[in-house]
Amino acid sequence: MKIVRRVGATPRERGSVSGQSCPDIFELSDGSFAVIGREATQELDPELPPDAARADYERIVVITRETLLRAKKDIPDV
Repeated sequence: MKIVRRVGATPRERGSVSGQSCPDIFELSDGSFAVIGREATQELDPELPPDAARADYERIVVITRETLLRAKKDIPDV
C-alpha cells in the first residue's frame, strides 16, 4: 500500500506555517484513505452511538472541518 495523492489543500494552504497543526488526508493505492489528525480515541470512544464499533487496533482521529471541506472536491463520488 502506498500514498497516491493528497486529497484537498496542503496544511500550508490552510494556514499552518509552523508545521504544528497539520491534519491531512491521503488517498492510498488500494482506494482507501489515510488521515493525519489529533488522536481522540479515549475522549470520543464513550460518545460513539450504539450502532458504531471500534476494533482494538483502530483509533478515532479528529481533523478540522476546513481540512475535510477543502478535500471534498477531490473525493470521488464512486
